[in-house]
Amino acid sequence: MELRQLRYFLTVVEEANFTRAAARLHVAQPGVSAQVRQLERELGQRLLDRSGRTVTVTEAGAAVLPYARAALAAVEGMRQTADEFTGLLRGRVTLGVVSGSATGMFGVAELLADFHDDHPHVEIALTEDTSERMLAALRAGELDIALVGPTTDTPPQGVLWDIVVDEPLAAVVAEGDPLIAYVEERAGLAETATAPGLPLAALAERPLICLLRGTGLRAALERACAQAGFAPRVAFEAAAPDLVTQLAARGLGVAVFPATEAEVAELGLRALPFAEPVPRGRIALARRADGPQGPAAHAFLTRLQEALMPGAADASTSGAKGRDHKGS
Repeated sequence: MELRQLRYFLTVVEEANFTRAAARLHVAQPGVSAQVRQLERELGQRLLDRSGRTVTVTEAGAAVLPYARAALAAVEGMRQTADEFTGLLRGRVTLGVVSGSATGMFGVAELLADFHDDHPHVEIALTEDTSERMLAALRAGELDIALVGPTTDTPPQGVLWDIVVDEPLAAVVAEGDPLIAYVEERAGLAETATAPGLPLAALAERPLICLLRGTGLRAALERACAQAGFAPRVAFEAAAPDLVTQLAARGLGVAVFPATEAEVAELGLRALPFAEPVPRGRIALARRADGPQGPAAHAFLTRLQEALMPGAADASTSGAKGRDHKGS
């Protein structure tokens, strides 16, 4: 029995598919199948049921699985202990980012490249998805760290987060939209120096353009509209903020996302701030409450904290800070 066979068996179970397991292991699919069959022959039991559309474990496979995990964990522990004497970092980190943010303000590509240059023996996997699915993946142990758009004021059980972005949403419209004249008229009638902004209720009958359901910005919009007494009329939704602005620039609806006048002016758009209470868009750096598993994930979390929230990396990443629980 070889450790390679145990690793292949465990990966097939996690992926529920030989082809995906082979891709993750960076080996040919027939090689994975052959090694798992060899393991089954050595044990004298069928460990995987290959008859369905997805691969599942048999009763014998389920019984063997904890021992396979323990064996691989023991070997990894030996490697990590030995590496501590040389300063070498190994392992695998799984990072999730909310749809549309990977190319935005966070510079995810640069962070990943710099970390890889410093730790070439660490494998990094990147996933782009909705916040809801990533939070579920964090709790299930499928992700180590995620940049999510919180849909609630507090993190779900088993998850801690730090808010790294907290910005007011705005209504972004093309030049000539009636909402511009409406806001300017309200500002002219206001007796205070501060413009009153656009009441959210003014969007009740307008087609809206926003991010996908399951993202933090979409949840913030829906929650604010519900508080204002109406359900938003979502005409277009997109995963990428750039597409949202392009649709707004063509006059197809009112886009709602964090934006300032200067950021959208060159696209021929106007950003109209909302009146109080202003809905806000937030991004949080999330991880499991018991912390990332393994030195590599801990090191990458520290790198993210240094980049996104300077000073936080000096504090413990175990979640002792009060704001981890409050999500603010």
